[in-house]
Amino acid sequence: MSGINAMPQYRSYFGFSLTEGTPSTGIVYAIYTIGNIVGSFFAGPACDTFGRRYGMIFGSVFIIIGTIVQATCTGLGGFMGGRFLLGFGVATSASAGPAYVSEMAHPAYRGPMTGIYNTFYFMGQIPATFISWGTNKNFPNSDMSWRIPIWVQMCYSGIVLLNAYFLPETPRWLVANDRHDEALKVMAKYHGEGNPESPIVQLELKEMMDEISKTGSDKRWWDYRELFNSPEVRYRTFLVFLVAFFGQWSGNGAVTYYYPQMLAGAGITSTNTQLLLNGFQSVVQFVGAVSGALFTDKIGRRPALMFSTGAIVVCFCIVTAINATNVVEVNGVGTSKSASAANAEIAFIFLFGFCYSIGWTPNQAMYPVECLKFENRAKGMGFYNFWVNIASFYNTFVIGIAFTGAGWKYYFLYIFWDLLELACIYFFFVETSNRTLEELTAIFASKTPVKTSLRKGNLTVAQVGDEAVVLEKDTQASHEEGL
Repeated sequence: MSGINAMPQYRSYFGFSLTEGTPSTGIVYAIYTIGNIVGSFFAGPACDTFGRRYGMIFGSVFIIIGTIVQATCTGLGGFMGGRFLLGFGVATSASAGPAYVSEMAHPAYRGPMTGIYNTFYFMGQIPATFISWGTNKNFPNSDMSWRIPIWVQMCYSGIVLLNAYFLPETPRWLVANDRHDEALKVMAKYHGEGNPESPIVQLELKEMMDEISKTGSDKRWWDYRELFNSPEVRYRTFLVFLVAFFGQWSGNGAVTYYYPQMLAGAGITSTNTQLLLNGFQSVVQFVGAVSGALFTDKIGRRPALMFSTGAIVVCFCIVTAINATNVVEVNGVGTSKSASAANAEIAFIFLFGFCYSIGWTPNQAMYPVECLKFENRAKGMGFYNFWVNIASFYNTFVIGIAFTGAGWKYYFLYIFWDLLELACIYFFFVETSNRTLEELTAIFASKTPVKTSLRKGNLTVAQVGDEAVVLEKDTQASHEEGL
């Protein structure tokens, strides 16, 4: 939508201003978010009742239907209706997907695999940005310039829909539904090289059977009490809530939705140039996200998030300083006085995207999943997506108006907010890397979860043939001594 919103063909087709953000433009963005918010209430129960696989299937069906409605519409009402259905489907998929990856992954690779999951966002964003650039260039006077990028939205959801039937269900969901034999077969195949007696498989199965309740709230679609009914789960839910807002309000909303306006403030007014830079921005962010995901277990979740947030503050300070000393206001829009100042601002906007993606892109999906217990993981991810979209609603509806009215001065808000984020991460975020999902219970149940998560521990290991077998494990082991 960032690329489409920059197209005069799209804006004139629906009667939007060609130069300014308007309330109507914000509503078009926000209706997707409203669909996501509504879908969040159905996502958890669907994933708990039918399984993680079917959560992805249901979500894909709604995304495809929403795409068809949106791409074939002739009026703004149809366009917005399609975006609502799109958001509804994404809510279910975004709850099921990260839970599936995290619950299926081998413990040794859960961090990189779950982190990489969220970086594949860019496998959609990068083609979307360059397709928008290409269609705008090749269809300058046709509504196909914005309809083609919308049609492309259904491609990846179609791939998910066709392939999800062939995926195994997660062993944790199978254990929770008293299907232990099936869970053992899945873990033997994917974690034990086909051997159900593999020590790692037996250890995982034992932890799951000890930790996962057969009568938990995941069996009751209406029951959200296990998100709040004890100090331990309230702390977990609190962290999920913080990640939802921090991941959306760190400044990425401006880059995601109103990148053309940011470039206009740097003196780049050509639509083709804006779309091309938008595409390259996505590539830079993808490189940062993959780098962060691959090294997440070595770096740790907390250090990655603190580095990312601190670097974002520096980038915004520099961009603000460049604007304050080198920009004049023309009809509320910033125009750079010099080419060197414009280039410097663009460079730091690119650097912002890279720094944000190193820490926040992998952890937005991974950290909430790790914070939640199995019984409330699906509903908790629905809860997470609800607040993500409340935060996103602000981004999509307010930022365009704010840029039109306040211009570069709006960056001050991000600087102060990101400093608050940095303090919260340091004082409240626990380290979750290099532990099984079940081992995290000991951390959240302690009186000082952050200190406990950073405390060093010991493993007692015996060699059996070619395999190291864990005989005893301190569940308060730090992320420096993962399994």
